[in-house]
Amino acid sequence: MTVVLMLGSAPMVMQAAGWPRGFDRVLAINNAWRVRADWDFSIYPWDFDAARVPVAASGQVLVTEADFVPAQNRYGGFVYAGATMAYTAAYWALDALRPRVLAVFGCDMHYPAGQTHFYGVGTPDPLRSDITLRSLEAKSVRLMVLAALQGCAVVNLSSGPSRLLCPRVGLADLGAVRPLAFDPVRVQAAQAREDELGYFAPSGRYWEDLSAYDVAEIDALDALWLACLP
Repeated sequence: MTVVLMLGSAPMVMQAAGWPRGFDRVLAINNAWRVRADWDFSIYPWDFDAARVPVAASGQVLVTEADFVPAQNRYGGFVYAGATMAYTAAYWALDALRPRVLAVFGCDMHYPAGQTHFYGVGTPDPLRSDITLRSLEAKSVRLMVLAALQGCAVVNLSSGPSRLLCPRVGLADLGAVRPLAFDPVRVQAAQAREDELGYFAPSGRYWEDLSAYDVAEIDALDALWLACLP
């Protein structure tokens, strides 16, 4: 049994600093390595400020695009998965760590006025105008479905507003959670449409040729994934 705690940068993430180490692995996104010194993996994009990259201690691993681009591609690529680090980190974890539970905290992609991140005010990256992020909710359903297909439950430890449609659970519930059961016919329809569209950029840099993608088709595909939610 492998339980992975994935930490984002929402203000409430500092609550996790005092949690007992009841996880097999801790995956920190961007600046979230500052929340707990016992992180196992720190993942960040190519344009992350070099001054904010942590110094890895023995046993700790830095995860960069050289690692997560191939992993993301094995799950259909960035256009279908959603090109923001919460989803990128989740798919990397599914690929590299094969967890039974992926417990997400501080990745709600909800940005209230005032303090947006635990370290102050940051850029709301998932809310940028981008063809891959038109429905953050649909991308969360897709993530849950693909995780469930390999026996992993994706859950949200946050109790606040969230764009993730993952089930809400408490720390004490992690041992009992199971992957959601999805309608296989609807899942097959969504996957078949992805195959038909062929929206795939092996380099991960889909933005270099946006003319290759039809926004209406992406919206229709998002609707198919949303329809998979039980």
